[in-house]
Amino acid sequence: MRNDYHDLMSSSTRSGYDINENLRAYMVQVFIYMGFALAVSGLTAFSVMSSPVLMQMVARGGMLLMLAPLAIAIYFSVRIHKLSYQTAKVIFFAYSALMGVSLSLILAMFTMISVAQTFFLTAGLFGAMALYGYTTKKDLTSVGSFLMMGLFGIVIAGLVNIFLHSSALQFITSILGVIIFTGLTAYDVQRIRDFYVESEEQETTQKKALLGAFSLYLNFINLFVRLLSLFGDRR
Repeated sequence: MRNDYHDLMSSSTRSGYDINENLRAYMVQVFIYMGFALAVSGLTAFSVMSSPVLMQMVARGGMLLMLAPLAIAIYFSVRIHKLSYQTAKVIFFAYSALMGVSLSLILAMFTMISVAQTFFLTAGLFGAMALYGYTTKKDLTSVGSFLMMGLFGIVIAGLVNIFLHSSALQFITSILGVIIFTGLTAYDVQRIRDFYVESEEQETTQKKALLGAFSLYLNFINLFVRLLSLFGDRR
């Protein structure tokens, strides 16, 4: 009986170890997807900025380029469960390229030094909150729900400000945006971690990793843009 007990405990320990290792591998995959998407956006943005012809084309289609990523983001989030993994991956990285085109309009207004400084500031803040979200035992669900309401608020305020052109309102929404997307980073990392199920099919797990990476990518981009508007040096 002692041997049976020892075997059971050993099996349980191995199982727990395997689950933890698989979860870590899953989270690493999420951040790899996110990092690759950021690289695609960055390369696309700087490629567009290096071509005056492309910049003129982007400037002419400014409003369309701002709305197109929103439409794709909604489609991707709603339809990903019905898409194949390969199709979902193509859409995600195509979206990140389109977002890079949109970002070129914003980045062109700031010096490259301040863009680089803001990127590293964003990366440090994002990394700290991601680590907190992954390691904390505190349930962030209620905080996340509150932050989501705040997100809807700043989105509406941003749409209104398209017509008002209020620098004060933009400043306020930028500050609130930094707070909201910083908190959402921790919340989303915890949510992604807790949604992991080891027994799921590989394609389902891969699509969940893509969707998680998409959420974190949006948090990073929005945090970066708002920090840039607050601290960036304009040309």
